[in-house]
This record gives sequence, C-alpha cells and structure tokens, in this order.
Amino acid sequence: MKNNTVRQCTLTRPAEFAGIGVHNGKPSRLVINPAPADSGYTLTRMMDDGSSSATVKIDHSRVSRTSLCTVIDLGNSISIATVEHVLAALNGLGIDNAEIVVWGEECPIIDGSAEPFVDAVLDAGISIQPQRKKFIRILRSVTVRDNDAFAMLEAYNGRAFDVEIDFNSKVIGRERMIFDWSPRKFALEVAPARTFGFVAQAKVLRQAGYALGSSLENSIAIEEEKIVNPDGLRFDDEFVRHKLLDAVGDLALAGLPIYGRFKSYKGGHGLNALVLKSLFASEANYEILEADALPLEMEALGDLPERLSVEPYLRSIG
Repeated sequence: MKNNTVRQCTLTRPAEFAGIGVHNGKPSRLVINPAPADSGYTLTRMMDDGSSSATVKIDHSRVSRTSLCTVIDLGNSISIATVEHVLAALNGLGIDNAEIVVWGEECPIIDGSAEPFVDAVLDAGISIQPQRKKFIRILRSVTVRDNDAFAMLEAYNGRAFDVEIDFNSKVIGRERMIFDWSPRKFALEVAPARTFGFVAQAKVLRQAGYALGSSLENSIAIEEEKIVNPDGLRFDDEFVRHKLLDAVGDLALAGLPIYGRFKSYKGGHGLNALVLKSLFASEANYEILEADALPLEMEALGDLPERLSVEPYLRSIG
C-alpha cells in the first residue's frame, strides 16, 4: 500500500454547518475541526450561556437512545441527537480524527443525507498524520436479533456492508444493497441518500416531540402509494442506501474503522448499537491492527474522491 494511504488523517481546516434539528425543529450549528492523531472522533456541546459540556470521545458506550436517531450522552444530563449523518460522512471518507462541536441539542439535518458533510470535508481537504491507521478486525461473528430483524458483524478481508430492508409499502418494499467500501464510492453511491418517513405517521411523531423540523427539504415523504417530493428520488433504491448510510455512521461508534463485513435485515439504530455492544463483550471477537498488518492490501484506502485535496505528511530531516 502507498505510504500515505496507511497513515491517519484529519481535516486540513474546519468545516461549518448551520440548520435545524429534524426532530426538535430548533436552530443548530455544527463545526468539524481538525484533531490530533489517535484522538478519534470527539464531541462537545456548546450551551446557550456560553459554557460547554465535557469533550468526550465518541463510542458505543455513550449511546443513550436509538429511537428514530442515535443520541450521544455527554454526561451531566447533556446529550446530542442525530449524530449518525455527520459520523457517516467522516467514517465513509476514511477520516480518522475529528473534533465535532455542536451548538444545540441536535446536529443540523441539512438536506437529510450525509452529502453536505461530505462536500464540506472535500472542500476543507485532508491532512495526512504521522501515525498509522488502526482497524478493528473481526475474528468471530456476532449477531443480535429482534424477531426476524438482525444485525451481524463477521470476518471478511475488506470493509463491506450488506443491508436489506423490507417495508409493508409498495413505494419501498424489499430492497438490498451490497457495498464494498471506498471513500470515493461512499461519496458517490451512499452519501446523497436522504432520510425518509411516512406522512401518516408524522402527526403521531410530532405529538410525541419528534419530526418537528421535518420537511420536503430534508426528508423523503411517502403518502399512501406515492412519493410527495416533487423531484422524486435521487436513486431508485434510495431507501436502502440511506439505511446503509445510517449503519456507516452508527458503526463509527466502534471507535476505529471496522475491517470486516456488516450485515443487517430490517435493521436500524437500535440493532446497530447492540451489535457493537456484543462485539466488545469479548476480546476474542476482534483484534486491533495497524493498516500495514491487515491480511490483504486495502486498495480501497487509496480510492479517494477526485476533488479531495490531500496534504501529505512530510517527515522533517536533519
């Protein structure tokens, strides 16, 4: 593998976003800052009075709720909701280290996909860091189930996702996507897929305090047997692509990229969190390896989006 592809990376400069939370409907601001090597993804919430929460490293142990979105507990009764899309962008692009700062209770939904976050990272560029990339290599399969729904992680020479959904809706029905990861393919084939919901459920959700910021600008709306959005879908199978996007974001909570295959059927945030909990329940299930020690060369690491600017790591001599 090329020397720079096995090294960790972060953003070259900050990327900023503003919008509203899809569930609380309130204004929200988010900044992704460069971060030191080996720091992973950290999360900080800025409060209305100018104070801030503790800065925590994001991992599966901090998931406090998975109903409709993934919520991270920052301690002292402070949390941030809907982290999955920004985490999907970072994990999907192969960014190792980033500091995420949020003003508000929820990450901005923007257009309901990960594409705005991906575009901003591409505009910011990435800087190569001296330390080697690290991966969690799956050694033994782990599976979690909820009736006929399941999520699993299994050994595989690469990073792959096999996601299948099955809705009692003629608009969606049964869709499956098998995706062998690379940063370029994620940016093109997964990141643009938007979240979706049913108009018939919207009133109930809003009465329960959810989907208060949902609109046709940030969600695909399904009413009876039609799609309400005037422009239709971005992909024929956009629904399963978004579920795969969510999985990429939720699996970022492993703390390191996973070298293995993720499979799910009728999955969601809850099962995604549970499969990580099962993975880390035994050290016999996984090992941590540097990129150089992976069983096969990962050509995917060098398959970058065309307009991504990469600042190489230059070792000083003398």
